[in-house]
Amino acid sequence: MNSLNLTPAERLQIDQGAWFSRLSEALRQDILQRAFVRRLADETMLSHRGEPAEEWCGVAKGAVRVSSVSLAGKQISLTYVEPGTWFGDIALFDGLPRTHDAYAHGDTTLLCVRKADFRALLQAHSELYDALLRLNCRRLRLMFDMIEDLNTRPLAARLAKQVLLLARSYGVQEGQGDEAVIRIGLQLAQEDLAQLLGASRQRVNQELKAFEREGAVRVEPTRLVVLSRDKLLAAASR
Repeated sequence: MNSLNLTPAERLQIDQGAWFSRLSEALRQDILQRAFVRRLADETMLSHRGEPAEEWCGVAKGAVRVSSVSLAGKQISLTYVEPGTWFGDIALFDGLPRTHDAYAHGDTTLLCVRKADFRALLQAHSELYDALLRLNCRRLRLMFDMIEDLNTRPLAARLAKQVLLLARSYGVQEGQGDEAVIRIGLQLAQEDLAQLLGASRQRVNQELKAFEREGAVRVEPTRLVVLSRDKLLAAASR
């Protein structure tokens, strides 16, 4: 089984993924039998906008940065695909080219299924159609939530919500009891955060400094440390 090339930690990320873990044992095993492992160094391009879709992938380690290019030619980060998440199925369904660029963010491990095998899985498991439909419904809901937040909520609330999401996906607890903090493992510059939030780096920097003064976070170079989840939750609900 090709998936055995995954480390135990990488395999755990796949097995415990919210979507994958809900599939039947037969479908999970068939996906793993057909999959192969790709290991990518930081900033390796996975796919380019306009290219035909060839693979369906699950993230086992690291992250995949999905980006677009502005009219001025600047790369704009739109989202980061986290461990345990599968992506790339939409273009395999509709047969149209990829809509965005995708890069490895940090050292990244992917579990990939080729287009022919993806189609074979669909033919062999009607369950996969329903599962992918649910997955894409969830993506739509998240997209609508993001658009609503962008148009109705202040930057501080959106930033607090984004930090909490990053802590949930990439957080590692350090310390015990009252001294416990959550270090976000994903390296993100403030410019990256600003792009995710549709704001300027200067405004994001101002809000992060305010969070620091309140004792909610500690800002380190390319890293955020959550000091108080409760304070971030309060800021996110404002």
